[in-house]
Amino acid sequence: MWDKLQAIEERYEDLSRRLCDPDVLADPEKLRTYSKEQADLEETVQTYREYKQVVSALREAKEMFEERLDEEIREWVKSEIAALGHRREELEAKLQILLLPRDPNDDKNVIVEIRGAAGGEEASLFAADLFRMYTRYAERQGWRVEMIDSHPTDLGGFKEVVFSVQGRGAYSRLKFESGAHRVQRVPTTESGGRIHTSTATVAVMPEVEEVEVEIHDKDLRIDTFCSTGPGGQSVNTTQSAVRITHLPTGIVVSCQDEKSQLKNREKAMRVLRARLYEKYHREQQEELAQTRKSLVGTGDRSERIRTYNFPQNRVTDHRIGLTLHRLDAVLDGDLDEIIHALIAADRVEKLSIAQ
Repeated sequence: MWDKLQAIEERYEDLSRRLCDPDVLADPEKLRTYSKEQADLEETVQTYREYKQVVSALREAKEMFEERLDEEIREWVKSEIAALGHRREELEAKLQILLLPRDPNDDKNVIVEIRGAAGGEEASLFAADLFRMYTRYAERQGWRVEMIDSHPTDLGGFKEVVFSVQGRGAYSRLKFESGAHRVQRVPTTESGGRIHTSTATVAVMPEVEEVEVEIHDKDLRIDTFCSTGPGGQSVNTTQSAVRITHLPTGIVVSCQDEKSQLKNREKAMRVLRARLYEKYHREQQEELAQTRKSLVGTGDRSERIRTYNFPQNRVTDHRIGLTLHRLDAVLDGDLDEIIHALIAADRVEKLSIAQ
């Protein structure tokens, strides 16, 4: 572990020198590559450097404790040794986590698909609530949200909504949102005041480049049609909407958000690449670990991961047993506490496997 940390620090220092090289500064591609690599190493290096400082200070404090000291200073040194020892243990644990293999998709943008599931119109309204929740969360992170496709309902819900979230680390923070989300509340359409349970499914996929997923033109069937809005009314009279079918897998993607057929096709291809990547990656993971189930869930859309209970102002994440009584804040995009807990649980599980 310590040899690896030393090598990482040396690489970090080498990158610092390279980033001062005029030849690198004149080459945008090298500059971007080296800057990203250094940024990825920075937290590990800073933690390792703090660890070395703490170890050095702890050694000096122990040496001082062996000297002749008056009682007041001895007690101070003793408390300092205890504090430094505790900090050393914290940093060792953090370094072990930082050395875990990173998900190569963590820094990627994401494509999110939300669909109303069980519950009819109430499920569609809940899908709209989830869309707003993720949009507000993205705003808090300084990320950009781009609508790709949507099928709104007359009451303001969504049968389906597909959008991209663009920003550094988007996938690392949103990847645990895939699954079935359940809501318990009195629907606006319910006159008897009874609590109903409805669900919406969320799928979060890393957005991938063309080179990462090979798609052949002969494997695609592309259809065009007129875009439609709520209630089936015509949005335009041109064949601008696009439906792409990937024949080998049967995956169908459509996009009608743009007035331009070319732009709709580009967006649909982005979603298709993400879906194919998710499919191939999931199949590969299932082959490698058929008997293992992650602590934070498989990410399958059929798996119930979270309940939003309106009468109790409660949100419960069933994978890690986390319950918060501030549903209103969560639906307004305050997801940090949940997301941090899910990331921590995933790291703990990976660490236990690594050991």
